[in-house]
Amino acid sequence: MKAVILAGGEGRRLRPVTGETPKPLAPLLGRPVMEHLLRLLAEQGFTEVCAAVKYRAEELMARFGDGSGLGLSLTYRVEKEALGTAGGVKNCADFTGDGDFLVVSGDAVCDFDLSALARRHAEAGAAATLALARSPEPLPYGLAVTDEEGQVRAFVEKPGWSRVVTDLVNTGIYVLSPRAMALVPEGTPFDFARDLFPLLLRRGEKLLGVAMEGYWCDIGSPLAYYRCCADALEGKLKLTPGDSFAAPAKTGAEDAEDEPEGLDCPCRDRAQLMGTLSELFLPLGADYSDGLTLSAPNYRLQIRPSPSRSAVRIAVHAQDEEFARSLALSAREVAQALDL
Repeated sequence: MKAVILAGGEGRRLRPVTGETPKPLAPLLGRPVMEHLLRLLAEQGFTEVCAAVKYRAEELMARFGDGSGLGLSLTYRVEKEALGTAGGVKNCADFTGDGDFLVVSGDAVCDFDLSALARRHAEAGAAATLALARSPEPLPYGLAVTDEEGQVRAFVEKPGWSRVVTDLVNTGIYVLSPRAMALVPEGTPFDFARDLFPLLLRRGEKLLGVAMEGYWCDIGSPLAYYRCCADALEGKLKLTPGDSFAAPAKTGAEDAEDEPEGLDCPCRDRAQLMGTLSELFLPLGADYSDGLTLSAPNYRLQIRPSPSRSAVRIAVHAQDEEFARSLALSAREVAQALDL
């Protein structure tokens, strides 16, 4: 099955972190978010991919090329005008052809079994199948109400708490049939959640909602991005083979008092950066008795400010040296992104 990646947005809310960088190129453990997604697609057999691009399209195309380095065939369709989610996919109609295909967002992070989603769609004969995720804080998302057979019966877009009727949120990951896309006008702004899916419901078409197992995060805001980075460091997000990165292991003596050992991360304001890191890691159970320490059964991550210059030091204590090296490098990337 083919796949279309929506990667044309500017990511304005994320600019405090990424600046002018396209949101799909935001770094996550050493690689752009969209690269993690492309690797996931290739691993699950979606080897023909088209990216719908607009904002700084040349940067995305230069970064990923034809996709051969990631084990897939990657092509692009450039939007001259913003066409919305469904309109952007319609712009790829010459690529998708007359078969079912997968649609994913280039700035979403997940480890879903997307091939299983495609099978569920084919078995149900649905016009569209939506990947849903359970969220205890669903207000920023569109909600999908499903019946006992998993068919979508209603949508609630970004509700207040008084209108929350389910914890199932629309992830923006879909499998679509040609008969669904036939309803999308060409060259006209058209959105999946706002326009196409309600239209399909009114026409009595079958919309399937599948509650997915695994991790999903929309990194649309700085807070969501930082949480995703922390989740990746904690191992809550399962990355595809080759995406495990690690950082310098410091297994032995405790850090010296005069200059903490570890990986150096220069910054503009070490106290301010430590404060930002402390806020980020507080929900993860960090300890603050000796700098910032995050402990888990197989490692201990410690971040302390340098006493002699504007920098923080990151040390990881673990038996697995490669894992420790990878984790420290990843933590430094997070710190660098937070040094605003």
